[in-house]
Amino acid sequence: MSDPLAGFLTTLDLVDTGARTDEDIFTGPSQWMPNGRVFGGQVLAQALIAATRTVDDDRSVHSLHGYFLRPGDASAGITFGVDRIHDGRSFSTRRTQAYQSGVPILSAIMSFQTEDEGLEHQAEMPTDLPQPEELPSAVEVLSAFSHPVAAVWARERAFDMRHIPSSVYMSVDGPREAKQAVWIRALGRLPDDPAVHRAALAYASDYSILEPVMRRHGVAWARPNFKMASLDHAMWWHRFARADEWLLYVQESPSASGGRGLSRGTIFDREGRLIATVAQEGMIRVGD
Repeated sequence: MSDPLAGFLTTLDLVDTGARTDEDIFTGPSQWMPNGRVFGGQVLAQALIAATRTVDDDRSVHSLHGYFLRPGDASAGITFGVDRIHDGRSFSTRRTQAYQSGVPILSAIMSFQTEDEGLEHQAEMPTDLPQPEELPSAVEVLSAFSHPVAAVWARERAFDMRHIPSSVYMSVDGPREAKQAVWIRALGRLPDDPAVHRAALAYASDYSILEPVMRRHGVAWARPNFKMASLDHAMWWHRFARADEWLLYVQESPSASGGRGLSRGTIFDREGRLIATVAQEGMIRVGD
């Protein structure tokens, strides 16, 4: 892929088929992935865009709760059916199902709200962490390894990610703690449409959310016979921020058991505003 950011934006450019049953129907492409499976963040972002197309412009997403039901085929397109569950005076609720070969691969419910005023408080952003300019980029880290997946992650992702204390791509260095932070930013300028930035944040939130589980147990992505798959994903948008400006993704894992790991994360902008909260559980299997 010569332009990863353009490829990412192409996946969000869903086609309204004009078909109407009890759902609004959209279609979209899949991004190529080295393992042949649809990236979870991609289908989340597309499902959000599909739902956004069915609500009034003055309503923006504030929460998403989704389940990954089946592995998606990255060589095939995806059909999205949006059920307009409810439209109230301030809130709208939508269910989006993503289909391939006639069966759902994702089911998600999203809630949208008109802008409102009310009580405000937020968690504090950590202040003792290095800035993104002080850390190596994903390209700099991964270019040192002659591995086909490393090459894809270095050159074909639409987002730069800079890990604190260090990445877990090839090895896990430092203390075995179930926490980390990652600076994230799109590789170039995104359109000004706020819906695109919210979808981009949903997309990027899936990249590294389960890595605190891996860090705690010293498991790197490159470990042989290591398998991980997202099971569900929850996300809450608190304030707007551009996804093409640096955001700090602070992550921790409170538990791993039964072949599953749970992680949660908070996303801040550089001014310290809390932008979003994320939680995900995944299947994690470590072979011999």
